[in-house]
Amino acid sequence: MTLEGNSLELQIEKIAHGGICIARHEGRVVFVSGAIPGEKVIAEVFEDSGKSFVRARVSEVIEASPHRVEHFWRAARQGAGGAEFGHIDLQYQRELKRQVLVEALSRMAKLNLDIPVEAVPGDDEAGGLQYRTRVQLNVDEAGNAGPVRERTNEVIFTKKLPLAVPEIEELQVHLKNWQGAKKIFIAASSTGQTQYLVDKTVHGATNLIERVNNRTFRLAPGAFWQVHKSAAQLLSSEVISRLEEIDFQPQKSNLDLYAGAGLFSATISEKFPTAKFTAVESHRGAVEDGKKSASDLTNLRFIRSDVLEFIRREASKTVSYDTVVLDPPRSGAAGKVIEQLIRLAPRNII
Repeated sequence: MTLEGNSLELQIEKIAHGGICIARHEGRVVFVSGAIPGEKVIAEVFEDSGKSFVRARVSEVIEASPHRVEHFWRAARQGAGGAEFGHIDLQYQRELKRQVLVEALSRMAKLNLDIPVEAVPGDDEAGGLQYRTRVQLNVDEAGNAGPVRERTNEVIFTKKLPLAVPEIEELQVHLKNWQGAKKIFIAASSTGQTQYLVDKTVHGATNLIERVNNRTFRLAPGAFWQVHKSAAQLLSSEVISRLEEIDFQPQKSNLDLYAGAGLFSATISEKFPTAKFTAVESHRGAVEDGKKSASDLTNLRFIRSDVLEFIRREASKTVSYDTVVLDPPRSGAAGKVIEQLIRLAPRNII
């Protein structure tokens, strides 16, 4: 018998990856949206897998966590995705994310680590808001643009985009009628440009210019870039600091896997002028952006290839690599990629 549409009284046990919590009902796992560990809630089941789990969202809080606050975004209170922790005070949000990371490393890597969590510089001043430099909106048949309800295609109209940097919200693209369109992608660069794509039609800046660690990146419309306004600078600086701590040998061959437009290999090459890097990326547009942005770096070459196929070929040769930097997509580097990296046997992996 399906539980879809039923209301369940649940004791919330712990946080899970993806901004949801875990509870149990008659032996089945319930993934609950809008909850906090330790709470007792009434949750409405909106999806029954027919297997060992169901999905539900909180409709009433019976015993509230001391960390519960009123959600900052009206659209999220109506079910919009993208701000799943907005009902939790900011410091406890970070603690829950720390728990997710610790649990993942313990379960998957058998590493039991006490991991500190620090706020990205500037995040506290904005209350954890106004950090997104990329926003995607869907458009409904009436022309309303907005985020979609969790695990659906239902567009929820919103007057505010509180997670977006002010430059994006000030465009007011989300307040216009876009009947006939399907998706809108809005972006703002670190150098003050804005751009939005209505389906494939570009408005605003033709290319976005990003500046990171003394390097300039020129990005074609819709190109991937780190979403958080401070992420590219922070991640690049962190990788460079790690290289300075280890016995990095830049003059030897090095790899930048899932390279995108070359954020890491280009900024490392700026810091270490003798660095020899091969940047591997499967997306044609990103490779083109990377080549144009790094045309002055004679020791950096881009190869358009699937990462697994590339390192499988390299692992079958006698070539050796000093350091491999990899920043895989959200799904992670596949097990086969890790196997081939082990065969490749670089001295360092970052």
